[in-house]
Amino acid sequence: MRGPFGFRRGSSTRRGHGGRGRCGTGGGSGEAGRDLGGARGRVGAERGPLGPALSASAPQVAAPRRSARRRSGPLLDQDVADIQHTEEFLIKPESRVAQLDTSQWPLLLKNFDKLNVMTAHYTPLPSGANPLKREISEYVRSGFINLDKPSNPSSHEVVAWIRRILRVEKTGHSGTLDPKVTGCLIVCIERATRLVKSQQSAGKEYVGIVRLHNAIESEAQLARAIETLTGALFQRPPLIAAVKRQLRVRTIYESKLVEYDPERRLGIFWVSCEAGTYIRTLCVHLGLLLGVGGQMQELRRVRSGIMGEKDNMVTMHDVLDAQWQYDNNKDDSYLRRVILPLEKLLTSHKRLVMKDSAVNAICYGAKIMLPGVLRYEDGIELNQEIVVITTKGEAICLAIALMTTAVISTCDHGVVAKIKRVIMERDTYPRKWGLGPKASQKKMMIQKGLLDKHGKPNESTPDSWKKEYVDYRETSKKEAAAVPQAVSEVERAPKRKRESESESEEAVTPPSPATPPPEELSKKEKKKKKKEKKAKEAAESGGEQVEVVCNWVLPWYRPGIGKGCCLSPIPPG
Repeated sequence: MRGPFGFRRGSSTRRGHGGRGRCGTGGGSGEAGRDLGGARGRVGAERGPLGPALSASAPQVAAPRRSARRRSGPLLDQDVADIQHTEEFLIKPESRVAQLDTSQWPLLLKNFDKLNVMTAHYTPLPSGANPLKREISEYVRSGFINLDKPSNPSSHEVVAWIRRILRVEKTGHSGTLDPKVTGCLIVCIERATRLVKSQQSAGKEYVGIVRLHNAIESEAQLARAIETLTGALFQRPPLIAAVKRQLRVRTIYESKLVEYDPERRLGIFWVSCEAGTYIRTLCVHLGLLLGVGGQMQELRRVRSGIMGEKDNMVTMHDVLDAQWQYDNNKDDSYLRRVILPLEKLLTSHKRLVMKDSAVNAICYGAKIMLPGVLRYEDGIELNQEIVVITTKGEAICLAIALMTTAVISTCDHGVVAKIKRVIMERDTYPRKWGLGPKASQKKMMIQKGLLDKHGKPNESTPDSWKKEYVDYRETSKKEAAAVPQAVSEVERAPKRKRESESESEEAVTPPSPATPPPEELSKKEKKKKKKEKKAKEAAESGGEQVEVVCNWVLPWYRPGIGKGCCLSPIPPG
């Protein structure tokens, strides 16, 4: 008996396309099919052109055995990716065993169970979404592209093209590459442009080709010279540069020779360096060190910050095709592969997990206080840059830590960190501030008249409130005012000195009674007085003699005799 596509049911003539004891078209469950299909048939159901289309209609005979094997054995990368994109991931206010090992949770929620717990109780809010499951419009606006920059166009041209392809308002990149240089260029879109500065200052890695002008003794000599050029180096930008050519210090973390061709005098090298390092200048210095001269022939950036060549790098064609697929077929799967969530750039930062009720307050610039913290990571140091996240793994802001991990674990109140850059859009989460016990007590006291309408103490405020309540806004204002005041006092010191000197001069030469007060003097009179003063000083010093006639200072000169003679003054006649 034949199936709908002309193949015999229950047979396994096309083993490459068979599925669980039958051909890839799906059919009856005959014994012959089960005997001959075997493992190849099952693999074929996944890979064959007809298997995926018709596998849904076919009865799943071996499904339980397969799912049991998946649970018992290690998960493949493809399986993990599918789970990350389909299941919900958030830190719940309960103790349940996670379906997926937390080491395979996506982005900033990875290994969240290893974070220190401040409190496990909070009220989950339905607002927000896991970064991988955002709406496609929001996903694009808060994402970045790890782009393989092509040769010839400049970085700004490439970024402008992407802005036009994706039809967004704002794009930025992680550091300029010269037109001829290829490789890793992180292009941030809309909301992710807030991370551009931190990405521009991140370390970079390059693979380059240097051409030596003359032959050298051995390859070891070149390798030794390249390894010598590490540490802090003086660099001046190349002759053709868009910046001022002034001397600057840049750090080379590591460099090594990959390969050398003595016939063509070409060397391939790898270098890990600080942002803003000129590899072209490094090649010139390498030639000087070897005594033969050298220049950069070719360059490729292989890593920018935490993103490298193997971390989902895409080309301009991929971006164009993904947008075309979405516009014409309404298929956003390609766009989601090309564009990555901005949280991917922050996976190397130390994390601080906040309650859902505190998220919107931070977006409006509130201080990051300890009562709003759910979990915190080990190894947080003072003044270290950290990332503040939600329970769903969304980045709220970048912050500077004001407490170490040890201090956080011993305190129950205080400012944990100060905001450096807010990333999340305001009102993504509902407003929940002013609902805590202290805020409620403060509102009651304002109503009763124990505090003024601005919440500040008045004559009827109890002493216990003045001692217990700490207004962090006032303390921060005082600290901010103290710094400029100290600076202004230093600046005023020389001014006061000059003022005192001028006052002493005025005391020595008192004004005549006919002179009007300084307030009444016009500009012309001030100029006249200044010129008269200069004339008096010149007369006292015994230099050239001058005469004040009709409010003008007239010097009298006569030309000297002979070539090259200077002018000599004569007394007025």
